[in-house]
Amino acid sequence: MSTTPPLMPEPPVLAHDASMLTKRFGQEVVNYYSGSRLNRYSFLRSDALFLRAAVASPAARFVALHNLAPLVADRRTLALLAFDDVKPLIGADAFALADADAIKQFDSAAKPRPQLIFLGTLEGGAGKEDADADAEFETAKHGNVRGQPFFAVDVTPKGPWADAATSLLAQQEAKGMKLQTDARSMTLHAEAVREPLVLTQKRAAAAASIYAQARSMMDWNARHPFCAGCGTPNLSIEAGYKRTCPPTDRRGTPEPQARDDCPTRHGVSNVCFPRSDPTMIAAVVSADGQRILLGRQSRYPPHWYSTLAGFLEPGESVEEAVRREVWEEAGVRVGRVVVHSTQPWPYPSTLMLGAIAQALPGQEDITLNDQELESAKWFTVDEVREALSRGTSALGGPAPEGYKEGSLRVPPPQAIANRLMTAVVEGYVSGIPKI
Repeated sequence: MSTTPPLMPEPPVLAHDASMLTKRFGQEVVNYYSGSRLNRYSFLRSDALFLRAAVASPAARFVALHNLAPLVADRRTLALLAFDDVKPLIGADAFALADADAIKQFDSAAKPRPQLIFLGTLEGGAGKEDADADAEFETAKHGNVRGQPFFAVDVTPKGPWADAATSLLAQQEAKGMKLQTDARSMTLHAEAVREPLVLTQKRAAAAASIYAQARSMMDWNARHPFCAGCGTPNLSIEAGYKRTCPPTDRRGTPEPQARDDCPTRHGVSNVCFPRSDPTMIAAVVSADGQRILLGRQSRYPPHWYSTLAGFLEPGESVEEAVRREVWEEAGVRVGRVVVHSTQPWPYPSTLMLGAIAQALPGQEDITLNDQELESAKWFTVDEVREALSRGTSALGGPAPEGYKEGSLRVPPPQAIANRLMTAVVEGYVSGIPKI
């Protein structure tokens, strides 16, 4: 076959978009952990022909996670390993079996292998110097695809691969790589990921977004080694994106043995999918538009406040969740709610649904109904503007240079809470900036 699937738009968000939607609502906001340029190619996750060639390709790059902590070249640069680096760990025959065959040959007594996840491909290249990073791969049903494959691999020393993982980490540490154990400091570059001396920043995808994808998927697989329907060991399929309960199990014998019936094998939903937990987070503006409602928990640093947030419940819209959570946490009743932007949050796999909301007139008195917050306060727009300029820091980080002790502190720009406050300060409520 000679047909080739169309490439995803590059970059995914058009920096100079002049569409009617942008003219009406302003430029799209891309939050930290978003903005990946990887084409996830979900329809190739079950294509063993493609996966076998992609994982062993000289162009392939691997994000290494040790207990979910990424291997990095420095605090801002995500390390990318080559196939030769990880081959002693994952073997030379990764994805050797198609999913259907792997299910038929399932053996819960066999030595497990480290989790391997296909993240996607980076296509095209921004210039002539980047073209060599691409490779062409044959697929079973979709012609040939071209790009640089990215994978995530678990390098945590455990089980039968403990020695190989320990050796890999030692080799990378000798090259100057290290584990970023405080990933929530959010220091990974939001615009670039590169392998030192090989990938140019010009061609780079977003390191933070690639890490978010890799961490969430690795964490989900680690949390679900057993079937939720019958409790027996299950099997990772589709390059790490689904888990299934095989009907047979060899249990260390040459021939497969039938397993007890399982409810997951009936109907359409016969596999386990990764979960994402929707969470509302809102900048609540007073009825007159002059103040912003912020709250703090007891674990926050002194004078550090953020926007209110909470999980959505089944059968609840984003707007309803905002109104409920704001009333439960602060006693304020909210009227209009507008979704501003979203942010994947890989701890473990939350989707933050960012909103701007406005309190109802006469319904702005604060009462900590559920006692979840230590304090909630109204701050003037000018106070928040000053905090965004001089008082931002990560939750566990020190106050920034220029901060005046005793004044408001808020989350850093990598947090969607900061972006929501910034939107209000820049006039989102009084009038959305037009391009």
